[in-house]
Amino acid sequence: MAGLGTQGSPMTNHRCAVLGSPIAHSLSPLIHNTAYRVLGLTGWRYDAFEVAEDGLGAFIAGCGPEWVGLSCTMPLKRALLDFGVVSERAALLRSANTFLFGTPDEPSRVENTDVDGVLDPLRTAGLESARTAVLVGAGATARSALAAFAALGVERVVVVARDAGRALASLGDVAGRLGLPLDVRGWGDPGVRSDVVVSVLPVALDADLAAALVANTGYVLDAQYGHGTSAFAGPAADRGVVLLDGLDMLVAQARVQLRLMTGHECPAEPLLDAVRRRDG
Repeated sequence: MAGLGTQGSPMTNHRCAVLGSPIAHSLSPLIHNTAYRVLGLTGWRYDAFEVAEDGLGAFIAGCGPEWVGLSCTMPLKRALLDFGVVSERAALLRSANTFLFGTPDEPSRVENTDVDGVLDPLRTAGLESARTAVLVGAGATARSALAAFAALGVERVVVVARDAGRALASLGDVAGRLGLPLDVRGWGDPGVRSDVVVSVLPVALDADLAAALVANTGYVLDAQYGHGTSAFAGPAADRGVVLLDGLDMLVAQARVQLRLMTGHECPAEPLLDAVRRRDG
């Protein structure tokens, strides 16, 4: 596994990066470089590069032996599946966000840590299991949320989407293979009590819908960040509902990437402190 042979000792001249388009807003360099400092990996460097789908292959091919791993964000999560040995999870979800360069003994590998980005913060906050979940949105991150729900033992998923047909096309096959019944409903209050609500919309949710969802759950994870206060924040505070956000997700999935790339575990707290200072 790329990077694991270095566990227990600092490395020198090793590079990683995040790729995507647009990429200037990415907090990944802050997270990974902060982790390198915390872990004492003085020779590690993590950058950001603007790369579109048609440039991904050339970028990977142009990387020298010092390269260990890549984080890939939109629009590269589907395209990355064409490079390296794809993990079972990434293949199932049709989405990957992590590329691990091969070694003379092992091929390059493609992984999905977005599931961990949803699952780990919820577990850390105290949600060990759930029966009913509400999912707002239906893109690639929504498929990762479905895998997180399956790990929590969810038996029913209510999907709130603007276009039911598109939602089923995006989620139906994955949900079926995970054994998760889907109840797709139109935009608005789904009228269901749930153990957890996950909104994967990249922008703020309608305030009325957010309030209605908070009124019927105990945990909310809102994937958006960098667009001001979450629409869930006020209602969640009023009702004592646990609210997690996109920064919790970002750090959680990055911590798994860090383990895959360096062989080291980094605590979440210094990484969350760094991104909340920057985002705030």
